[in-house]
Amino acid sequence: MIDAQLSVTEMNAAREILQDYDPGQEALNHLEKHNGKVETAFEDLWIEKNGKPLMQQGKSLWQVTVKVLREELCGDEGFRGQLKDYTKNPGSSPLLTGLIISLVGVATAHGLAIDPAIATVIVLYILKIGLNIFCEYTEPPIGNIGTLPSAN
Repeated sequence: MIDAQLSVTEMNAAREILQDYDPGQEALNHLEKHNGKVETAFEDLWIEKNGKPLMQQGKSLWQVTVKVLREELCGDEGFRGQLKDYTKNPGSSPLLTGLIISLVGVATAHGLAIDPAIATVIVLYILKIGLNIFCEYTEPPIGNIGTLPSAN
């Protein structure tokens, strides 16, 4: 799993863009509290909103959530289009807020109710690493770590 951390500069820029969006400010408060560590801020927010989840040993709430969202978001042309619009015009508050609301909508439509503050953390993560990396990233098969696939 890619362990993303937002810099102070990135958090300040996002805070400015989302200054009139309360869930965004709440997400940024959690990110700042955890020094920009996305996974920690996400889990902290999740527990605050939903209580501590019961997870299988070895699985993190972040990993499971990102896996489910990857399946839904990467094939969603509407979300991809909104993300592309935002990357062409970074700093646009309506586009960034729209992206967050879109993630909430896609997740909810697929049975994963996500609070807008939690969605903000996820959107900032996707913006940090890029949608292609988010969508293409997969766990390496167990037992095959550190090996290159053989040419056929």
